[in-house]
Amino acid sequence: MRFMIIRKADTETEAEAMPSTELIEAMTAYNEKLVAAGVMVGGDGLKPSRYGATISFSNGKPTVIDGPFAEAKELIAGYTVIDVASYEEAIEWVKQWPPEDGNGNVQLELRRFVSMEDFGDAFTPELQAREQVMRDKTGDAV
Repeated sequence: MRFMIIRKADTETEAEAMPSTELIEAMTAYNEKLVAAGVMVGGDGLKPSRYGATISFSNGKPTVIDGPFAEAKELIAGYTVIDVASYEEAIEWVKQWPPEDGNGNVQLELRRFVSMEDFGDAFTPELQAREQVMRDKTGDAV
């Protein structure tokens, strides 16, 4: 099962405060543990919302609103993708998040990815094959 660990933004991440060497070391050590256990798929930090946009569609027409956005607590500062055997295992990995991050005051969100099996009969064998071709081309493991 693939999960995304979402690191919520805060005033420091939105202010583009760069992490200390201690935090970089702690996050590197955490990621090394994930890699050594064979569960890390990927992850990255994200620039503050002032470098982004929201795009809303109404009747198929897009409206683009450039950042920054007001509510930092609703934003994402980074993410890690893991592939584990269960929800419980994912929770155990999240509990090991480095306390150096945000001086021990961060909010993480854990979300499971949708898998092909979740779509049931609507996801026909032909559609599954097309999806797999795209995943093979992009290197995205299922």
